[in-house]
Amino acid sequence: MAKTKEKKIREPFKLKKELPLLPGYLLCIIWLVFTIMLVGWVMLASLSTSREILGGELFKFTSGFHWENYTNAWKSQKVSGFFVNSLIYTAISCTLIVLVSAPAAYALSRFRFKGNMLLQNMFATALGIPVIMIVMPLFSVITQLSLTNTRGLIIFLYIAMNVPFAIFFLLSFFQNLSFTFEEAAAIDGCTPTKTFWKIMFPLAQPGIITVTIFNFITIWNEFFMSMLFASKARVRPIAVGLYNMVKGMQYTNDYGGMFAAVVIVFAPTFLLYVFLSDKIIAGVTGGAIKG
Repeated sequence: MAKTKEKKIREPFKLKKELPLLPGYLLCIIWLVFTIMLVGWVMLASLSTSREILGGELFKFTSGFHWENYTNAWKSQKVSGFFVNSLIYTAISCTLIVLVSAPAAYALSRFRFKGNMLLQNMFATALGIPVIMIVMPLFSVITQLSLTNTRGLIIFLYIAMNVPFAIFFLLSFFQNLSFTFEEAAAIDGCTPTKTFWKIMFPLAQPGIITVTIFNFITIWNEFFMSMLFASKARVRPIAVGLYNMVKGMQYTNDYGGMFAAVVIVFAPTFLLYVFLSDKIIAGVTGGAIKG
C-alpha cells in the first residue's frame, strides 16, 4: 500500500489576528539584529589585526583576513590545552550527571516511600541556593584536604552543582510515562532495574537529551568555581583560560588572537543551538504532555 504524504495546511495570513503580536515580533527582530551584529563584529575582529581593531578600520579589510589569529590563539595562547580540559570536564560530568539523575528521578517519580516528597523538596530547594553562599566553607574544606587544582575535584563539583536541576527536570518526564510499560515488563519477568534501563530510560530520551544539552552549556561556560579551584594552567577550563588571556592583553596586545579565542570558546555551544534546537524545544515541551 502506498503511503500518502500528509500535507501541511497553512492558515491564511490575517492582519487583524497578527496585529496584537506586532510588539513581540518587533522585539524579536531587534534582538536578532543586535545578536547578528554582535557576533558578526566578533567574527570580523578575530580575522583582523590589533591595529585595525583599535583604529576603527575593522570593516575596511585593508590587510585581508588573518586566519593565523586562530593558529596563534590555539598554540601560542594555550587555548588548545584549555579546550581539551573543558571537553574532558564537560563530557565526563554530563555523562555521570545523567547516570546519577535519571535513576534518582525515576525512583522519586514512580515509587512511593517515606521521605519521597522531602527528597523532592530538597532537590527543588537546592536549585535556589546561590553558589556564593557555599563557596567559602567549601573552599576551606577543600584547601584543608589539599584537593585544589585536581581534575577529579572539578568534575565532582560540576556534578554536584547540576544534579539537582537534572533530577528536577527529569521528574516530569518519568511522571508522564504510562505505568502500562512497567506492568507489561513485570509480566515478562523484568526486574525494576532492568525495566528502567531497557524500557523507561529510552522512553525519556527527549528529556535526557535536553538536560544533557543544558548541562553541557552550563559546564562549558562555568567560570566562578573553576577560577577558585583550578588556578594552575594545566587544569584550567576554557572560560578561566580566556579570562587570563584578556588580562594578559596589556602585555601581548594581540587582540585579534583574543577574539579568535572568544570564537573558539563559544563555537561549541553555538553549534549545539544551531543543530539541536529542535531537540531542546521537544525536550522542554515534552515534559508537559501526558504519555
